[in-house]
Amino acid sequence: MNLSERLNDDMKQAMKNQDKFKLTTIRMIRASIKNAEIDLKRPLEDSEVLDILSREIKQRKDSLQEFNKAGREDLAKDVAAEIDIIGVYLPEQLTEEEIKSIVLQTIQETGASSKAEMGKVMTALMPKVKGRADGKLVNTIVQQSLQ
Repeated sequence: MNLSERLNDDMKQAMKNQDKFKLTTIRMIRASIKNAEIDLKRPLEDSEVLDILSREIKQRKDSLQEFNKAGREDLAKDVAAEIDIIGVYLPEQLTEEEIKSIVLQTIQETGASSKAEMGKVMTALMPKVKGRADGKLVNTIVQQSLQ
């Protein structure tokens, strides 16, 4: 079962369970996926759906940070719950140690030795961690490793 079908099934289950919050969250995700399908004029592959899910989580994490800064705990709680719901559809996230290991391996593969070659490392690295690690964290680890 692909990711789109799983989202569809979970949406139906949320309707049956009368879980309005989960239903609304899944509908927002499905709307983003549908918009991308309309733009591309074809159904999305799982990797493309993962990209959309990652983008949705990133947007919500940014919102969560802003709500916490503003002291809006009510909104922060809702956004955190949305992140939890969307996170179920993403592959298991890598730990910081696993990311460091992959970064060091990729630096050796590319032969990079300075920050000037960071682009080469990131190009080789991102497909390895796609959907499984936050891009900002990966970028920070690469910068630290190339010093």
